[in-house]
Amino acid sequence: MTLPDSSRFQFTEDMEICRILNGMWQVSGGHGPIDRAAAVEDMFPYVEEGFTTWDLADHYGPAEDLVGEFRRRLVDDKGPQELEKVQAFTKWVPSPGPMTRGVVEQAMDVSLRRMATDCLDLLQFHWWDYKDESYLDALSHLSNLRDEGKIRHVALTNFDTERLKRITGHGIKIVSNQVQFSLVDRRPEVDMVKFCLDQGIHLLAYGTLCGGLLSDNYLGTPEPSRANLSTASLSKYKQMVDAWGGWELFQELLQALKIVADKHEVSVANVAVRYVIDRPAVAGAIVGVRLGASEHRADTAKVFSFNLDQQDLDQIDAVLNRSKDLYQIIGDCGDEYRR
Repeated sequence: MTLPDSSRFQFTEDMEICRILNGMWQVSGGHGPIDRAAAVEDMFPYVEEGFTTWDLADHYGPAEDLVGEFRRRLVDDKGPQELEKVQAFTKWVPSPGPMTRGVVEQAMDVSLRRMATDCLDLLQFHWWDYKDESYLDALSHLSNLRDEGKIRHVALTNFDTERLKRITGHGIKIVSNQVQFSLVDRRPEVDMVKFCLDQGIHLLAYGTLCGGLLSDNYLGTPEPSRANLSTASLSKYKQMVDAWGGWELFQELLQALKIVADKHEVSVANVAVRYVIDRPAVAGAIVGVRLGASEHRADTAKVFSFNLDQQDLDQIDAVLNRSKDLYQIIGDCGDEYRR
């Protein structure tokens, strides 16, 4: 199996990515044990089949180290030219405080070493406290490191629209913002999408499958108790479902998605991902991978085998239009992470 050309997206002038990114949050803990050797071994078929883009972070347990080991093995097995086919997007999530050049550069040097590279493909920056405007200093230093060749592109994760405007207003070039975006959480469409389209900023969507809740596995099932939510992802996104409208309405959504899925001979998860990557400004969706434990590549690839027509969208929207307004309940993208 090899992904079709429609799976590729011209992310920047010098970088093409897979529209489904391999999310490595699941190696950070809270999702079961990970065998490091098996995890690295499992990265090879992903890349060989076209899933070439990895999403990780400095705090995702051994994620950066796994990418580094994979890079070394890829060079040994197939030569350094193969590295050009792989994109590894990491994040830096510092504690608030003074952001000097030394603090920023030291953090980047750690990621460069762990990931076995001399240039980070994409550095996605997160900031906990907007009251501390040191985030502007950090982004200024990251921009300088980009210009010096240590970072290929600078990006954000979980920044709201107001801060996006402030950052770009300071002349800082941002290529993307990673935000929660799913059928359940459509907050980016309120303000952020329009601004990103105007500024040429892409969105990378995470939580698109709500930790696995948006799948055939939960269609027709009783509402799970906290004890039955076996991973950190399931616990997190069940809370989003509760805020969005509750389990009964969520079951109606799954039923609508199942009708659409059966029509196209795909899965509920495929429809959920297809819906999001078709939204304006979205470059790709992050789908979590359980490296060395389980894989769903064949099913995930079906996202590129169909398109949603207006009838499909109307059927889905008939349920979504009865949900609660998460923008009013939670706030703009990322507000749930602000202290």
